[in-house]
Amino acid sequence: MTGQDSATNPVLAQSDLPYDLPDFASISDDDFLPAFREAMASHLAEVEAIAADPAAPTFANTIEALELSGRDLARASGIFFNLVGPDTNPKRNEISQELSTLLTDHGNTIAMNPVLFGRISDLASRADELDLTEPQRRLLDKRYRESVRAGAGLPEAEQEEMRQIASRLAYLTTTFSQKILDDTNDSAVLVDDAADLDGLSAGQLAAARRAAADAGHESGYLITLELPTSQSVLTELTNPAVRQRVFDASVNRCSRGNDHDTRELVLEIVRLRARRAELLGYRDHAEFVIAEQTAPDPSAVDDLLRELNESAMRAGGRELTRLTEFAGDVEIGPADLTFWLEHEKQATSSVPLDGFADYCELDTVLTRGVFYAANKLYGLTFVERTGLPVYHPDVRVWEVRDDSGTGIGLFLGDYYARPSKRGGAWMNNIVDQSSVLQTQPIIVNVLNLTKPDEGQPCLLTIDQLTTLFHEFGHALHGLLSSVEYPSQSGTSVPRDFVEFPSQVNEMWALHPVVLANYALHHATGEPIPAELAAAARESAGAETAHGTIEYLAASSLDLAWHRLTVEEAAAVTDVEAFEAKALTEVGLQTDLIPPRYRSAYFNHIFGGGYSAGYYSYIWSEVLDAETEQWFLASGGLERDNGRRFAEATLSRGDSIDPLVSHEALIGRKPQIEPLLRRRGLAA
Repeated sequence: MTGQDSATNPVLAQSDLPYDLPDFASISDDDFLPAFREAMASHLAEVEAIAADPAAPTFANTIEALELSGRDLARASGIFFNLVGPDTNPKRNEISQELSTLLTDHGNTIAMNPVLFGRISDLASRADELDLTEPQRRLLDKRYRESVRAGAGLPEAEQEEMRQIASRLAYLTTTFSQKILDDTNDSAVLVDDAADLDGLSAGQLAAARRAAADAGHESGYLITLELPTSQSVLTELTNPAVRQRVFDASVNRCSRGNDHDTRELVLEIVRLRARRAELLGYRDHAEFVIAEQTAPDPSAVDDLLRELNESAMRAGGRELTRLTEFAGDVEIGPADLTFWLEHEKQATSSVPLDGFADYCELDTVLTRGVFYAANKLYGLTFVERTGLPVYHPDVRVWEVRDDSGTGIGLFLGDYYARPSKRGGAWMNNIVDQSSVLQTQPIIVNVLNLTKPDEGQPCLLTIDQLTTLFHEFGHALHGLLSSVEYPSQSGTSVPRDFVEFPSQVNEMWALHPVVLANYALHHATGEPIPAELAAAARESAGAETAHGTIEYLAASSLDLAWHRLTVEEAAAVTDVEAFEAKALTEVGLQTDLIPPRYRSAYFNHIFGGGYSAGYYSYIWSEVLDAETEQWFLASGGLERDNGRRFAEATLSRGDSIDPLVSHEALIGRKPQIEPLLRRRGLAA
């Protein structure tokens, strides 16, 4: 199918399904490139008409017109990029690679249109004279900054260099992500004898056998890898040699000298980002990125991390001493640390926690936990819709209704791992909410849970339970959005604020009222014993120094790469040596606890949108820790609390200053002490 128009290309054709849900069943991979080319051409024609408007520039004929242009392109992007993450294939990878440069060049053509930039600059210079609402003022400011940051204000020769850098970076980061998925699949550990997998449940063994068969192995058990360095299976495997094999496979991904090696990509990405920052007048890429965040500057981030680094390493020393005593004569290496942490937790708990997952069956947790809390706080109800076309058979669809029974959007859940899905968990949006466009959101949550055998339950660990609630916090941010303009919708907020609402939603995972509602034994239906519920809450609240250190190491590594100037970046030739030096300088170098992501598979910063921004999780957690206290002090799971939080944060997107709104909610500027106490780092 090539050369189609929007009336026949199913990617661009208006859907007659609820909420404009794409008709995935009618779309083939061959439809995408023709659709994108057509959509880009029509978008460019719209933009050129805006630039050529003979009338003097106004907010309506320039900024708002730009905001509302390119609807076909937004539709195509919402469909395709929702597919390529959770369900890719070789064809989609090829399309993604081609689109990475096509879309980047398209965006630069618009941003660097000199006539258009002149109109935007004129409005920006007169912003105080214009009668604009706060969302309109923020939209004008953002559009102006985006153009400047794309290079619109540079001389022609430097504009051309900016175009080349942007195009090359798009190619490199897309390639990086694809190589991680390929090498993560390729690095899975095959174990011949089930006895070597002692510690795994019957369900986990069955899944490992099924994974081996799916990968073409006639026998054996395949331990597939998760995206972070730490593999959850290491907490359960009793065989140290197998633990070591899994750990080595994880930590050596994408640095084995094979076709999936990403180290040269890392070096080139870092150098190009440094040069782009230099062209725009910034010292380094971190300064370039953080200029758009809620953090005032890189020094403020450094100060926060430095304070946490010192406290975490002290706590880590105490933790290791304790574990060494607990393990006795056993030598503890990096592959063993989480195993002994888990076993110490089990041994010191007043109630064995290994039966907790029996009370956390996925569907029950969703309907009686995740959705229940959303109903109590925000008045939402979720009605499952069957028969609608989805992009994979595992995907489920719910219509979301407000407390008046009015539909506000669709929620899609895609929970099971598969080889075609990249690792991790995330939220995506197929359609953005916008009152100007009269569109309602379609939101997707993606996880990587092990799919059980037919007729068997999917049981969640405490970490998986927390992840489920976390990602649904992002979904709420999208579903409850109530803004005019699509680019201000939902999670379209500064990167170091976007994790805040999702972290807040984690607090309900083990809240006594919510837990009592969903925690029913998957086989008997019996409610969870009170002492087991209390032990689970105590366990979840006991943050390990290990987890804090591995996160802080990754955050510090991210900043180290992105504080490099052009000259400094050019001098780095050894990725591993740079990692060791960077972590030593911030006091986090330890053989026992590698970073949550090593550079070669740090997809957040070299394949995703978190470059110089991985600190945002801990930065947002400062706000989250205080907001949790606010919720509890105000009565907890109450509709009025949910209404106030939705009005201040979830509904506003980027239409207001998120920090100002948060300060108004809790009555003061955020402080770090609640976070230190939560993570066990307070003096």
